[in-house]
Amino acid sequence: MIRSTSAPQGTSETLRRAALGVAALALAVTALPATALPAQAASDPLARFHHQRLDWKTCVRGPEDATGKELEQAGAQCADVRVPLDYGDPDGRTITVAISRIRATDSAHRVGPLLLNGGGPGGQTLGDPPWVRAAMKDVAARYDVVGVDPRFVGRSTPLDCHWPTGSAIRSAGVDRAGFDRMAAFAQDLAQRCRRHAGDVLPYVNTRNTARDLDVIRAALGERRISYLGYSYGSYLGEVYTTLFPGRVERVVLDGVIHPDRYNPRLLRGSEKANRHALTDWASWAAARDATFGLGRTRGAVLANVDRVQAAAARTPLRLGTYRVDEHVVPLVVFNGLSQDNDLAYGDFAQGMQDLLRAAQGRQVTPSPGLAAVLEFTLTGSDSHYGSVQTAILCGDAAAPRDPEVYWRDIQRARERDPLFGPVTNNLNPCAFWDPPRERPTTVRDDLPALLVNATGDPRTTYQGASAVRRMWPSSRLVTLRGADQHAVYGVYGSACVDATVNAYLATGRLPAKDITCDARPSGTRP
Repeated sequence: MIRSTSAPQGTSETLRRAALGVAALALAVTALPATALPAQAASDPLARFHHQRLDWKTCVRGPEDATGKELEQAGAQCADVRVPLDYGDPDGRTITVAISRIRATDSAHRVGPLLLNGGGPGGQTLGDPPWVRAAMKDVAARYDVVGVDPRFVGRSTPLDCHWPTGSAIRSAGVDRAGFDRMAAFAQDLAQRCRRHAGDVLPYVNTRNTARDLDVIRAALGERRISYLGYSYGSYLGEVYTTLFPGRVERVVLDGVIHPDRYNPRLLRGSEKANRHALTDWASWAAARDATFGLGRTRGAVLANVDRVQAAAARTPLRLGTYRVDEHVVPLVVFNGLSQDNDLAYGDFAQGMQDLLRAAQGRQVTPSPGLAAVLEFTLTGSDSHYGSVQTAILCGDAAAPRDPEVYWRDIQRARERDPLFGPVTNNLNPCAFWDPPRERPTTVRDDLPALLVNATGDPRTTYQGASAVRRMWPSSRLVTLRGADQHAVYGVYGSACVDATVNAYLATGRLPAKDITCDARPSGTRP
């Protein structure tokens, strides 16, 4: 949910940064080009979308467009797909969904398109085909790898509520006064969305995103698609395969969300996994006390984390131009715990060193990793990300509207984990949102999909993946055992996991049984 800043170079912006004047939003109303439609299209209310001609062009949008240049170097082209704003009124307003594509090179053995979603929700995926193709190795030649910026994300028709932050997620703080401040903060964010994007909010939801995927399928001229979804992308895959059961080929879901637990309070129940990840990181940092100065033992490191939070609760910490209070420190910790590698651990340790020095009253300029997290959290530079993420969550399912429900949950969770409980149980703008336009999707009873999850995943916990495996008896689960890792395939660096996924993509045959792959031995993180 909060975007991580330390996933391996080349992975998606969502995974790399995945979970940290007023102008009205204007959506273009553009007529589709006239095309000759097949005779059967007369009975298809979406015919003009399904049979639209895509204008493939360069992905580079200017001299500073690093994503476009990387796509072009990989042989990708980009196009805009026109979709209805409201699928209940297909003759009405339209928006665009931006896609990229690297075409298959082995046409004799081509499987078809592999559509990608890197999670978020609200994360860009248009730039992902190059690194996904690298993870696929030889099997990549058999697929058109297609990146999709979902509706209102990235290069698609935009949505921006003009927030002063990139995320609605905050800790409730240490007392009732802090909780009340966060309730006012969440209410203000909801009001900003209603003011700046109220005309489109009813149509920002996963069901419409899934419908967009099917328009993309048809516009590509394909009868079926394969799909690779990470994190929230696993839920999108669950919804798509439910709404369009006959239009999927091979499905890989990595970082699996149980559909029964998907709602605006998605982080509830992840406290134990986050505490485990924090403890493992503390052991790593203690072994490097000479570098980071956070303590020589795991207990000493954890005590310094608590010391920072206590100091921030007394007086906001000063780090350069930022003021970091009791609502943000736990978010910095939470953000540092989604990637199990030395780069991520080191960035987090450096950030905690900065915070500890600030708690000691020293003048501190935040290190680059911490500065990026604080800019994301405490400025409006990524307002669009938080706006879309929240709009999707609130548009998919209703949240409790009584603040007392959250306060009671926070107090109970605080007893078990005083650092993470007030984050994962806090209220958010969905408590002040208009009711969703559609009911939540009842996900299909079974799907022969390949599921991937790490046992220590602090975002999409392993219990959720195991529950989906039981719900879908014809699926198979690939477990990465012993890693506190969110998103595994092509990201973590497990040859066992990557080879299993690639074998399935190559043959379409699931493993005969569930597979367990061991994490790297301690001390061998890349």
